[in-house]
Amino acid sequence: MRVFKSAVLLAVPTVMAVAFLAAHFTQAQSSRRNLIAARPPMGWNSWDSYGLTVTQDEFQANADWMNQHLRRFGWEYAVVDEGWCLENPDAKAGSFHFAMDTHGRYTPAVNRFSSASGDAGFKKLADWVHARNLKFGIHIIRGIPRQAVEKNLPIAGSEFRAGDAANSSDTCAWNVDNYGVKANGAGQSYYDSIAALYAGWGIDFVKIDCISAPYKADEIRMFSSALQKTGRPIVLSLSPGPTPLDEVDALRKYAQMWRISQDVWDHWKDWPKPRDWSQGLLGQFQLTAKWAANVEPGRWPDADMLPLGQLGPRPGEGTARKTELTRDEQRTLMTLWSIFRSPLIDGGNLTQTDDWTAALLTNDEVIAVDQHSSGGHAIVNDGNKAIWVAKPESGGRAYVALFNLDDKPQAIEYPLQALGLSGTAFAVRDLWERKDLGTMDQLRVTLRPHASILYRLK
Repeated sequence: MRVFKSAVLLAVPTVMAVAFLAAHFTQAQSSRRNLIAARPPMGWNSWDSYGLTVTQDEFQANADWMNQHLRRFGWEYAVVDEGWCLENPDAKAGSFHFAMDTHGRYTPAVNRFSSASGDAGFKKLADWVHARNLKFGIHIIRGIPRQAVEKNLPIAGSEFRAGDAANSSDTCAWNVDNYGVKANGAGQSYYDSIAALYAGWGIDFVKIDCISAPYKADEIRMFSSALQKTGRPIVLSLSPGPTPLDEVDALRKYAQMWRISQDVWDHWKDWPKPRDWSQGLLGQFQLTAKWAANVEPGRWPDADMLPLGQLGPRPGEGTARKTELTRDEQRTLMTLWSIFRSPLIDGGNLTQTDDWTAALLTNDEVIAVDQHSSGGHAIVNDGNKAIWVAKPESGGRAYVALFNLDDKPQAIEYPLQALGLSGTAFAVRDLWERKDLGTMDQLRVTLRPHASILYRLK
């Protein structure tokens, strides 16, 4: 990156920028006292490195690393993703052996989670996590197990049985282990029963999958209600995306996080068919721009996990590898997620974190943009470049992020007066490089392909 004197000039209508930032700054100052996830959740999830197969020892090793190296920067959720109930996670679909209680509720496979012996479930593991001042989460698939329905098991705390709750005509397109749940008393009782089980274990975070695309309004409402009945503050994360934008009012009512896209892996552009279910990093610029106005405390549109560092030994997609995003693309991912205020959930194998990845995850000045700003939105988003601005809660006048979305180097010039801030020149700090750049009235940079820069203005 270098200063470039002859560049494209980008201007922004002053009144619109000022109004947007002021409104969202005021909103961010509202009371967070009673909110679950008052700030975007930060943590680690097992899927990108272990897929269905993570063991207790592997989970604890990653949680320990997060506790020792990341917790002081805000990373606190340790999440076991899909497959924790499978005794044989390496088997082919249709041949799985499930751990389940007598009420048709999945339980951790004891051969993989030794602390789950007897009736302990995840209670002992959650206690272990909490002892490290971390929070514990799990992933589930919506619905009721087919196996429970075949046996017509009783639903705990009710007079219903599994067959009363199941909608056998509704299965997840990519996971047929469960039937959907009917919007009736039996269906609500089943969701109440699993929510009570999770609360008893000490769960702090539930990611429920196959529920927001296609959008399952009744099951979202029912499961949210079930969690609320437990009295335990549990973050509800909906997956996968793209979640419909026109459902935002219901989403605000029922969930703390919802995915705005399909799965994000370590690639810039979309994968070709038949793997086009994965959203490329480039595509997130349009989606985050559409959702930006709906970001608010306790309600977080989710741009998905961070596929950084070492993905393996048994990743949820592909073979074990270092992330295939370039270093510039990795910074761009972290910059976009932060100024958009997405939850930050890392998927890399933390026990194999290198210095570069550690620096991405521990830059407190960048993390502050995600955790302590408001009103982040795109003021330029033309396919070749993007510019985002946000308002710091303290310590500055504005955050400004510049992105080169092109496949070749690009010069970008931005007049700072266009933000509508008082004054004609501003002290500029590069947050990634942790350098003060002096006083400027406009930004002039040349960015490498897919690169970005993040400034704080004073």
